[in-house]
Amino acid sequence: MLIQPHPGLRLQARRIGAEGAPLLVIDQAVADPDRLVRKAARGHFTPQGAMFPGLRIRAPLSYEVFLERLLRPLLEPHFGLSARSRLAFPMCHYSLVTTPPERLDPLQRVPHVDSVQSNGLATVHYLFRGDWGGTAFYRHRGTCFEVVDDSRSEAYFARLQDEVAREDATGPGYINGDSPLFERVDSVDGVYNRLVVYRRNSLHSGNIDSARVPPADALAGRLSINSFIDVFERAA
Repeated sequence: MLIQPHPGLRLQARRIGAEGAPLLVIDQAVADPDRLVRKAARGHFTPQGAMFPGLRIRAPLSYEVFLERLLRPLLEPHFGLSARSRLAFPMCHYSLVTTPPERLDPLQRVPHVDSVQSNGLATVHYLFRGDWGGTAFYRHRGTCFEVVDDSRSEAYFARLQDEVAREDATGPGYINGDSPLFERVDSVDGVYNRLVVYRRNSLHSGNIDSARVPPADALAGRLSINSFIDVFERAA
């Protein structure tokens, strides 16, 4: 399955909040997004990972090839990472958000980071046409952190653990805007064939309406391809 970039691909570079973490918004990402959707619809989605509130299935390996070719020239100017780096994909999955809000664990009701390392990137490729929400980025009110790197992780997670233990701290469902613990500082709409790229240590969450959780259907639900990318500097 050969995946090509769209000839009308459009790139927007943004900075998130007060700390200015990089964010790329790439519209018209692939030439034939419908083909990716059809591929997903033929697959068998299952629960994978303790924190993701839904179902996943492995994306085609050719999608990793597409992402690497697309992102490699963007690494240095936007993320300060060498274009000669080696890229690894610890995760590259089709994803469907399906968990009812009343079944969320406390930590699924707050923004999260995927890693505390600065060389880790995440991508979300929206492959739905319904109004299922995009991705938002947050500032933790207690620490004012928007980014949680290795130097901040101990203090942040200790504070968060104390906060989420309070019954009134997180609210009953998905976070979708400001809350007592977090302030939303940026948001990207979920647009068909839009790809967003950001550092995995930026606090973020999907914008999910707790009153209208998407169905477990690749053709009608909140289908995306979510990827984690580790960027390793090559030895000189």
